[in-house]
Amino acid sequence: MPTTVHDFDWPDRVVVGTVGVPGQRTFYLQVRAGKQIVSIALEKLQSAQLAEKIDEILDQLMTVDGNPFHVPASTPLELVDNDDLEAVQEQFRAGVMSLGWDPTTAQVVIEAYPLDEVDEDDDGFLEEDDDETDDAEEVLRVRMPVGTARAFAKRTREVVGAGRPICVICGQPIDADGHTCTFPEA
Repeated sequence: MPTTVHDFDWPDRVVVGTVGVPGQRTFYLQVRAGKQIVSIALEKLQSAQLAEKIDEILDQLMTVDGNPFHVPASTPLELVDNDDLEAVQEQFRAGVMSLGWDPTTAQVVIEAYPLDEVDEDDDGFLEEDDDETDDAEEVLRVRMPVGTARAFAKRTREVVGAGRPICVICGQPIDADGHTCTFPEA
């Protein structure tokens, strides 16, 4: 069976957003180009790691002599996107993701594969020499320029951080309907 590839080379919009209330949110990576919209479900941790690793790539590129890719140190104001997700129809739940850099187009590249189609390593990201995704039935591939990638990472960190507050006593999330501290047994 041929692989279905949802390919976005220069998307109009790429964001992580949520549906639901804190403590019961579902995270989505949503990409739009024209009228084509693809939404894939992510875990909160996947979202946080994706933002962290994108910032790492961009920060490394900034250290290259002369910064030939013009990587911004912060999010360009014109690229800030605080809008809600558009109509969400889940394409698949992401399992393994890969993240890379295409120097020919100066774009960060994200690939996401459905859960259970490939085995993931400890952090859920593939290494460059992994060929476990060759048999995947579906893949989302997004290429975004450096400014958009910086804005994507910033928004994603904000979305992840907008969950339930953490109890200063026990370190556990505080639910809207109350909280009882629980401590690990000694």
